Amino acid sequence: MSLSPRYTAIPFRERLTLPFREGLPFRGRLTLPIRGRLAAVIAAVMAVVAAATIVIGVLVGVQRPLPTAADALKVALSQVGTTEDAAGGSKFNQWFMSSPYARAGVERDGGSVGDYANASWCDMFVTWVGDKAGVKGMGGDAFTPSHARWFKDQGRWGTVPKPGAVVFFSWSGGGIDDIDHVGLVIRDNHDGTIRTVEGNTDDAVKIRTRSTDSVVGYGYPDYGH
Repeated sequence: MSLSPRYTAIPFRERLTLPFREGLPFRGRLTLPIRGRLAAVIAAVMAVVAAATIVIGVLVGVQRPLPTAADALKVALSQVGTTEDAAGGSKFNQWFMSSPYARAGVERDGGSVGDYANASWCDMFVTWVGDKAGVKGMGGDAFTPSHARWFKDQGRWGTVPKPGAVVFFSWSGGGIDDIDHVGLVIRDNHDGTIRTVEGNTDDAVKIRTRSTDSVVGYGYPDYGH
């Protein structure tokens, strides 16, 4: 179909719709493709796709399962053999100093963040494991009695050595105020001992077998199943 000179002389923007010439097998008005309309359609489609992507992302985030005890233990066991430096510090001390747990400890106990550089790091190791594994309800501290009290205050304290539980030890057999050391339970051996993975034991991360006689209690993180 050719347009009459009368229409071809009109600028494109001003001739968006044209009547059909007489004699054609159909009647009506011809609407030429409009760039603006096409762009609007494309923009609408892109908006729908973007919205769907956001919704899917939110749903995936909501439905993402919590880390399990096995996930936390996998992280902990990957550090077996890690040792401290000559000054008594470790990678876990350095990480802890950059975490909000160090600042909270200073606000509570005084001193400075730098004081954690070469401090005993068994609880810093446990805190690091919880953070790296993305575990909720692990808490975080460098002072074991305070960490134990936190679990108790959260209603996550007990006497059953579940895998992944945070186990608190007192070598003198005392209570929470006398806690000396902390680790993670690997398993209950059902013979009065437990298998654990601990930091700052003989200046390294190691697997140990401990008597439950030295256990003050267990903190239970919020693990998935």
